Amino acid sequence: MDLIDLKILTALEGDGRISFTILGEKVGLSKTPCWSRVKELEASGAIEGYSARISPQALGLGIRALVHVVVSFDRYQVFEDAIIQHRAVRCCHAVTGEYDYVLEVLAPDMSALDDLLRRELSSLPGVSRFNTSITTRMIKETGRYCGMQAQ
Repeated sequence: MDLIDLKILTALEGDGRISFTILGEKVGLSKTPCWSRVKELEASGAIEGYSARISPQALGLGIRALVHVVVSFDRYQVFEDAIIQHRAVRCCHAVTGEYDYVLEVLAPDMSALDDLLRRELSSLPGVSRFNTSITTRMIKETGRYCGMQAQ
């Protein structure tokens, strides 16, 4: 990956819908070589995909919570399989420390969150205990990957 590739990734990270003409102008290439570079970055896996950022509130999902989960050691795979399929789990991280996983879940309201925790997440395979924190506001959500690599 060279400097032009990093410039392309940085521009796409800021606006995944940018035209190849404008992208090329930003990175110092014409449209066709720019398109070729993007295709190479997609093929290599550096670009994993393109998506829109959707507001959870616009979908009626006003409650965001972090659920710290402890899972029985011999049940981690079936837990992970269940989490991958669960509609309310936005993301799941395997972590070190006191807990095994941190989940981000969304719910329309406190009653729905309570139901999600008591009826669904607590009965997932291997769950021995969990602790939940409700987020009161998002400080930063749009962090970027480009620019984080060591200089």
